[in-house]
Amino acid sequence: MDPVRIDFGNLMAPLVAGGADPEALRGAMADRFTAVQEQVEKRRDAGELGFLDLPFASETVEQVQMLADGFGQWFEDVVVLGIGGSALGAAALRDALLGAFWNARSAEAREHFPRLHVIDNPDPHTFAGLLQRVEPARTMFNVVSKSGGTAETMAQYLIARAAVEAAVGEDKARGHFLFTTDPARGALRRIGEAEGIPMLPVPENVGGRFSVLSPVGLLPAAVCGIDVKELLAGAAAMEERCRSRELMGNPAAVLASLLHHADTALGRSVHVFMPYADRLRSTALWFQQLWAESLGKSTTLDGERRLSGPTPLAASGATDQHSLLQLLMEGPQDKVVVFVEVDDAGVDVPIPARHPEMDELAYLGGRSLAELLQAERRATAEALRRADRPNATIHMPGVTPAAVGQLLMLLQIATVHAGALYGVNPLDQPGVELGKLLTYGLMGRKGVEAPDVAEPDLDWTV
Repeated sequence: MDPVRIDFGNLMAPLVAGGADPEALRGAMADRFTAVQEQVEKRRDAGELGFLDLPFASETVEQVQMLADGFGQWFEDVVVLGIGGSALGAAALRDALLGAFWNARSAEAREHFPRLHVIDNPDPHTFAGLLQRVEPARTMFNVVSKSGGTAETMAQYLIARAAVEAAVGEDKARGHFLFTTDPARGALRRIGEAEGIPMLPVPENVGGRFSVLSPVGLLPAAVCGIDVKELLAGAAAMEERCRSRELMGNPAAVLASLLHHADTALGRSVHVFMPYADRLRSTALWFQQLWAESLGKSTTLDGERRLSGPTPLAASGATDQHSLLQLLMEGPQDKVVVFVEVDDAGVDVPIPARHPEMDELAYLGGRSLAELLQAERRATAEALRRADRPNATIHMPGVTPAAVGQLLMLLQIATVHAGALYGVNPLDQPGVELGKLLTYGLMGRKGVEAPDVAEPDLDWTV
C-alpha cells in the first residue's frame, strides 16, 4: 500500500520567513509531543477514542456488508438522512470513491448499484425536490442520528415515512428504512425495536464527526459498491504509523504540531484546507467540521476560560485560485494553507494541439488536464512560499479506498493531537447545545420551556 505523505517544507524556516525552526522538530516540539502522545494513549486506554478502533471492528464490517449486499440492493435510490457528522462523512466517501455524476449515470454504468443521496439540511425546497426526484416505493431511507432525537433528521424521517406509507401502505413502509443510531437508547432505537426495522450501531465512544469509518459512513459506501475493507485497511495502516513515539515518524503529530505552531506562535489562525481534486471537495467540508467543532473551545481541560482554536476554511483547487488566492497572497498574515495533491488521478484527458499560431493556446497542446492541475498546485504553493505565506501539501497516491482511509484517519488523529496541544477536549461540543435546546423550545418539544427570543427592534431593522 502506497503511503499518504506530508510535504511540510514550506512551513519551515528558512524556506518561509517566520516558519518553524527545523531544530524545534527535534527539540521543543519533540519534547511536547512526548507528553501529548502520552495523553492520547491514556485516552485511548480509557476507551475515549473509539474511532481508532473502527478499522479493526470486523464484526461490524461484516454486518454492514451483509445489509449492503442484501437489503440495500432492493432499491434504486438510497437516501441518507442526517446532519453534521451523520452526513458529511457519507458525502465525502460518496464523492471521493464513486466519482463524478454517480447519480446521473445509467443503471448499467453504476453496475446496478443504487443512486445515493445525502440530505443534510431541513430546507423544504431541497427535501420537496428529493421526493419529486425519487420514487418512495423504490427508495431506502437510511436515518442517521446517534441520539435518535436530532430535530432536523427526525423531521425528515417523519416526512419520508409519510411519503413511503402513501406509496406502499403502512404495513410495508418499515421495509424501506434502516436506522444507524445508538446501540442501546434513543427514539430511533425504540422505533426500530418495536417495528423490526434493521439497525446499525454507532459505538458509544465514537462522536458524530469521528464516525465516518463506522456504519455511519460505511453503510452508504458499501451499498454503492465501495470496497469498505480496503478503506479500513488504509485507515489501519495510518493508525499504526501514528502510534510512533518519535515525532518525525508520526505524520498526524507533525501536522498537528506545525499547524498549532502556526496559530499560536505566528498568529495564523485561519487554516485553509485545499484539495486539488473535485472528488475531495466534500472531504474538505468534512474536515472543516472536524477541526472547528473539535478545537473551537472557550474552556481548557483544566477549567481555565481561554478562547482557543483555529478557524478552518474549506477551499478547492484550482477553482479557488480564482476566488481566494488574492487574499491568501496579499491579505492579512493570518492564514496557513494545507493542499492535497493526488499523484495519480487514475484518469486523464489529453489536450488537443490546436491553434499553434496563438501563444495563449499553443503551449497547452499535447499536455493533459492532470498535468495542468498538478502544475497549478505546485505553482500556487511556490507563489505562496515566495510571499512568505506558509503552506504544506498532503500527497495522496490516488483517490482509492485505501488512500482515502489513510487521509481520513490522519486528519482525525491530528485533530486529537491538536486538542491536546491547545489543552481542550476535542471530543465534546458544548457550544452547540444551547442552540439545540432553544430550537426544541421554539418548536414546542415537551418538557422544554419556550424561550424568550429577542425580537428585532424596529429602529434597527431596514
